[in-house]
Amino acid sequence: MNLEAFILGCGGMMPLPGRHLTSVLLRREGELFLFDCGEGTQVSLRRLNLRWKKISVIFISHTHADHVTGLPGLLMLSSQVDRDDPLYIVGPPRIAEFVEYGRRVLDMHINYEIVVKEISAPCVAHEGEGFRVRAFPLRHTKPCIGYALEEDPRPGEFNPERAVALGVPRGPLWSRLQKGEAVLASDGSEVLPRDVMGEARGGRKFSYVTDSLAFPEISRDVAGSDLLVCEGMFERALAEDARSKKHMTADEAARIARSAGGVKKLALIHFSPRYTDSDLKLLLREAREVFPATELAKDRAVFPIEYED
Repeated sequence: MNLEAFILGCGGMMPLPGRHLTSVLLRREGELFLFDCGEGTQVSLRRLNLRWKKISVIFISHTHADHVTGLPGLLMLSSQVDRDDPLYIVGPPRIAEFVEYGRRVLDMHINYEIVVKEISAPCVAHEGEGFRVRAFPLRHTKPCIGYALEEDPRPGEFNPERAVALGVPRGPLWSRLQKGEAVLASDGSEVLPRDVMGEARGGRKFSYVTDSLAFPEISRDVAGSDLLVCEGMFERALAEDARSKKHMTADEAARIARSAGGVKKLALIHFSPRYTDSDLKLLLREAREVFPATELAKDRAVFPIEYED
């Protein structure tokens, strides 16, 4: 089952040429999840040829403009095609007010159901077959939420030689064993799944963190992430400025990834507009000094998230 993250916008505060505001799309097989919806989201969706009408849930971190200004346009765009399934919007208090105000003032024609769910972290924000999305609190100038999509563990690998040796012939009985059912061997003895299956294997995890001060509890919530997308808005020399605005530096994001344990890759996002694309190398260098497996989450970058085994 494919899992991949598409960076639709990596900028913070204001859009720049070639740098839209923060938005990340996660594709899990045929289902799409959007994390924040900054200005320019639609442009990147189109350029990446993503099927935006398949977006099932939009997760909003907080209601600052650079994270939600793309939402009204996306809602209107979705009404241009047939859509049978509802669109869920999950976020902090006042996200319902923002959506409703936009619909009313812009006189939106919406021909599908929109379900807005205001949450208070920590909680399970959304659940689906084989996964859940956990919400955890961040520390910003207004209520702000981080998210982690976690897959259920997968069954261990099936050992066909062992099944044959135990008298279970190839066919439907193998499938039942792999589904966790006990079966009868050809001699009438019972064969249990654990007799022919290896140890359970872990699922994958994607975490999304922006905008926030750096604090230790974030590491606990993102531990084990195959991909952590985390803001790294400023360089180390501007740490005081970052703290006063309740943001974090690139090296602070890297320290979160390092202390979390099990994070395989960190993708920095939500860059201050003070940095040109060339300047971003400074943020990357400072982060890699702490956590070498760091990349820049530039617009339209794609990060495949693979199974470890």
